[in-house]
Amino acid sequence: MATEMATEMATLGGGCFWCTEAVYQELKGVVQITSGYAGGTVVNPSYEQICTGTTGHAEVVQLTFDTDQVSYRKILEVFFTIHDPTTLNRQGNDTGTQYRSVVFYHSAQQQDTARQVMAEMASVWDAPLVTELSPVPTFYRAEDYHQNYYRQHPEQGYCAFVVATKVAKFRKMFISQ
Repeated sequence: MATEMATEMATLGGGCFWCTEAVYQELKGVVQITSGYAGGTVVNPSYEQICTGTTGHAEVVQLTFDTDQVSYRKILEVFFTIHDPTTLNRQGNDTGTQYRSVVFYHSAQQQDTARQVMAEMASVWDAPLVTELSPVPTFYRAEDYHQNYYRQHPEQGYCAFVVATKVAKFRKMFISQ
């Protein structure tokens, strides 16, 4: 008799969602990833609207993960390793509020865990963390062509130079341990 999987959701913004999605596709226990937008004021925003930086939304990924295989703490440890949480509204050459570092928590327990991990990570970085910590707002799924983007377009310039670098860093730090 099959037992039901215990799952939880996490919603994270660490710059471009293509990078974040690609890394979490490699993490054992993540069972679903959806790229999207959250944290702004525009209902059902488009990618074109997001790119203006005027919607208030961040590019985020919403993860469903099996809590028997990976903890929320580990999800956050990966998150704070694969992006720079010390740069306000920026990740590399991507600038604007849509690229901000943000953890949208789904429960009081997630909020507490995020605070603990952020406090621990503050000592790892040379500058103060600017990661926003807020309750999860309405999540809007990004357009279909953004879903699974890196796996579908590994040779595309941004993917080859930016996303691949983050995936390689993740593999070195978390898979080869």
